[in-house]
Amino acid sequence: MMMLRDHEQRVLERCDALFDRTLDLLRELVAEYSVLGEEAGVLATMQRWFERLELPVERVPLDDPGLAAHPCHAPVDWPCAGRYNLVSALNRDAGGPHLVFNGHLDVVPAEPIDTWTRPPWEPWEEDGWLYGRGAGDMKAGIAAMVMAVAAVREAGVALDFPLTLQTVIEEECSGNGALACIQRGHHGDFVLIPEPFGARLYTGQVGVVRFRIRVDGVPAHVLDTAAGSDAIDTMLRLLPALKALEEELNAERTAPYDSHAHPFNLNVGRLEGGNWASSVPAHAIVEGRLGFAPGVSPATIMQRLRDGVRRAHAEQGLPGGPPRVDFPGFRSEGHLVDLDSPGIALLGDCHRALTGKPIEPYLSTCTTDLRAFHVAGVAGTCYGPVAERIHGIDERVDIASIRHVLKAYALFLCRWRDSA
Repeated sequence: MMMLRDHEQRVLERCDALFDRTLDLLRELVAEYSVLGEEAGVLATMQRWFERLELPVERVPLDDPGLAAHPCHAPVDWPCAGRYNLVSALNRDAGGPHLVFNGHLDVVPAEPIDTWTRPPWEPWEEDGWLYGRGAGDMKAGIAAMVMAVAAVREAGVALDFPLTLQTVIEEECSGNGALACIQRGHHGDFVLIPEPFGARLYTGQVGVVRFRIRVDGVPAHVLDTAAGSDAIDTMLRLLPALKALEEELNAERTAPYDSHAHPFNLNVGRLEGGNWASSVPAHAIVEGRLGFAPGVSPATIMQRLRDGVRRAHAEQGLPGGPPRVDFPGFRSEGHLVDLDSPGIALLGDCHRALTGKPIEPYLSTCTTDLRAFHVAGVAGTCYGPVAERIHGIDERVDIASIRHVLKAYALFLCRWRDSA
């Protein structure tokens, strides 16, 4: 560890003293299985902790009419009434640059549950790892960023600059949670997001669109399948067009993504079709996600996907009308991080102070809520714990890495204050 000032050393000692409570918060958050539409429990837990730590609490609704009018709002087909983010805004009227910590409370589904060693909402620890859905992605990061604020305050270091903690929903499906915070005025000058990519400097992320394709067939009894039109078979014959588009996008890649062999990934994440084992399927639906390069607009990718599917349908002479293609959820641009931002240099200094090593870059092939801040002109990056199997079975986070992130964010707070 490099030389630390007295007040910084006090803060890091408080981080150690508060680490058990940091894990308590993480366990309580993991115990709330906060999939889409079922976030009320985790939000209630987060609010209790904000209040326990004497942090102000504000609810930022996702059904604000102004949000739907935002040009980056992602249209969705699920209800938003009564759903909200939690924000804790400190020193809103103070002078100096405004720092934001942002993390998402929502998680992806863990089903089928019987594939897990233990139920995914019952956190458990083994060999230095803490397991559970959302443990890594990204409730450990939220616990660390919130308790970093508590550690600084308990060490007697005044946080006298504008500081906002955002705990949001819908990061996993639309990005509308973070966007709602920005729409409400909670943006700032620099944002740190403790996504679970490790103690590395996040330098860029891809664009993403989510898509849904539906084809209709003609139902018939299996005594004469030729009397019907099999929608599932039609859909399966369309999927190669999606793979072809994926390969086109990767063939077109330029710097810095030319350093990755295959950065822009297609995922067909859901397939539904038919309604009875002895009836010719009358419908088939696929939902998926496609990544693409920074500098390319979502509208361009959406049109290329739509055209490719419809062209494949026509060229193969497939039955039925043209497939219906729509885009609920993500439709976000990729971007590269502004590495000249003062906040980036400050993060590098904090990393070196704690590890004795320069911070390593990480170019991502996914997306995060950093996109909303980029659109708003707010510089920022991700720096978080080490996690494995995110979105997978037995998701887990390295406990030692949580301690490091807790200290890194606390030290960042001190040095942000001192540099203001």
